Amino acid sequence: MNTAVLNELAALLKRDDQTRQRLLAEGSLYGRYDDAMQAVHRENAEALDAIAERHGWPGLSLVGLEGSRMAWRIAQHANVTPGLQRKFLALMRAAADKGDVPSKQPAFLADRVLFNEGKPQIHGVVLDWTADGELSCDLADPAGVDRRRAVLGLPPFQEDRQRQQEAVMAEGGRPPADFAAYRDRSRAWAEAVGWRPAR
Repeated sequence: MNTAVLNELAALLKRDDQTRQRLLAEGSLYGRYDDAMQAVHRENAEALDAIAERHGWPGLSLVGLEGSRMAWRIAQHANVTPGLQRKFLALMRAAADKGDVPSKQPAFLADRVLFNEGKPQIHGVVLDWTADGELSCDLADPAGVDRRRAVLGLPPFQEDRQRQQEAVMAEGGRPPADFAAYRDRSRAWAEAVGWRPAR
């Protein structure tokens, strides 16, 4: 195991977690993607890319199970760098094909990429507010989602959706008061960052 890489990943995630906790304490975590959080996610994505360039994807053989989870979390948060998040997904899929990361990791990241692109998800793991005031998502094949989730060891979609909504609301997250404005801001952000073409 490469302890230096493991420690580097841990330091990146620590900064992410500290920024999240600060924003949560300030009441700024929910409602919009805070500039400070975006900056951390961008810098962490660039650092993860540098690690992958030097060592290959940090999977089980390089950093063990915990380290591979750290790399996956950083990749999940690389929303402000579409090119890197897509690159990480390709690297993670290749690592999964060789048994070097759990199959759950690329499945989650694939849903994150689809969400950012504004497309229906495969497993339904990335949730956002709906016009009805619930956390949910569009699914490519709603009838088969629980079967696909079971393969990854995930609970049924509706059960997990409810659990996530309760967790978000317990932290202070609430449905947007003006859903149309929220949707428009989200779309404008996705266009500005490069996830979606400008209308």
